[in-house]
Amino acid sequence: MASIYDQVGGAAAVSAVVDEFYSRVLADPTLAGYFAEIDVTKLKAHQRGFVAAALGGPQEYRGRTMGEAHAGLGITTDAFDSVVTHLAGALAHLGVPDETILGIAGTLMPLKEQITGGQAAA
Repeated sequence: MASIYDQVGGAAAVSAVVDEFYSRVLADPTLAGYFAEIDVTKLKAHQRGFVAAALGGPQEYRGRTMGEAHAGLGITTDAFDSVVTHLAGALAHLGVPDETILGIAGTLMPLKEQITGGQAAA
């Protein structure tokens, strides 16, 4: 059985999804502030590696843990949910089937606690 990475179209598709995802996230006024001091080009490169690995691609993600990478950013559970929604929208925009999108969202949900530290919306 092909990995989700292969099903969505490999490296080119992952790159397109990451670009579409950040277009959506940076245009969202509730999320844009989290990226004000961030090198988005570098972040996109990390995100491509993370997404590829998370989808079963040949790459191994070698970045920091999700908790380490997001520590001190004050990311709320609402912001996390919005990011997942934007990712789902980016995937759908690029023709990824709903069943695959649900599978991807399911792999992200366990990261919610690590990324937010359980911090609810203010």
